[in-house]
Amino acid sequence: MRPACGMAAWCCSSLSAELVHFLSPMPRLPTIPSATAPWGWAFSGAVCGLLLVLVWQAPGQWLTSALQQATQGRLQFHQARGSLWQGSAQVSLAGGFGSQDAALLPGRLSWQLRLSGLALQADLLADCCMQQPWRFSLAPGWGSLRLSLADNRAQWPAAVLAGLGTPWNTVQAQGQLNLSSQGLVAEWSAGRLRLDGRAQLDAMHISSRLSTLKPMGSYRLSIQGGSSIGLTLETLDGSLQLSGTGQWVGERLRFVGVASATPERQEALANLLNILGQRDGQRSIIKVG
Repeated sequence: MRPACGMAAWCCSSLSAELVHFLSPMPRLPTIPSATAPWGWAFSGAVCGLLLVLVWQAPGQWLTSALQQATQGRLQFHQARGSLWQGSAQVSLAGGFGSQDAALLPGRLSWQLRLSGLALQADLLADCCMQQPWRFSLAPGWGSLRLSLADNRAQWPAAVLAGLGTPWNTVQAQGQLNLSSQGLVAEWSAGRLRLDGRAQLDAMHISSRLSTLKPMGSYRLSIQGGSSIGLTLETLDGSLQLSGTGQWVGERLRFVGVASATPERQEALANLLNILGQRDGQRSIIKVG
């Protein structure tokens, strides 16, 4: 989904040297002019103003390059337009740097950044999938960093998941992904992440090239913040039954789930069950971490 930004101003002063007094037996050391010298302040102001102009007119590629690095190449940007503060680009999901898999999102993603006190606010709008912009706020604290997301919803085509590589490029999911958030706040402090609020992903009417059954079902993935970050997977409806629970421990996700098929659809879903996890009779065990 994004890194901390800041602005700094540099104050500059120049050194001048006095002429050595020809009558003095010892050379006099150079002296630093008073910081209140009018020409000194003028020069400092010019330099600071130039730096501010450069930052304000920074190209949009600065932001897109930073996001690509932060996501290790899983988000890639193309044909960026505008500035660091207001612009747009095409976005694709990829398996990381060097990956051959990539899926381009329809339309363009536009952004608008602004400062509000010490906080940096960002509005992101994907014209294919969002009815209104997603608003983020990134604020530094005493030894901490806080990222908050205003409550919102978005709809994405499930086909873009194929760009993330294995196993999504094999599953080739089709359907719709409905993503929503409620009171979502992430805070990094003393090297630890705390998440408050809730995020929910509803995968609706999902099908796969590995099965002739279309659709296979609809599913809900929920992330719940708190003292420990929990994850729950459940089936809303369909012949492919998915369930499981997980938890973030440090920076790693540990998840255990089960995939199975209704009795009348076991043959149609056999190939997919072999891919999803380790077979245990008529079901597959899914383990992450």
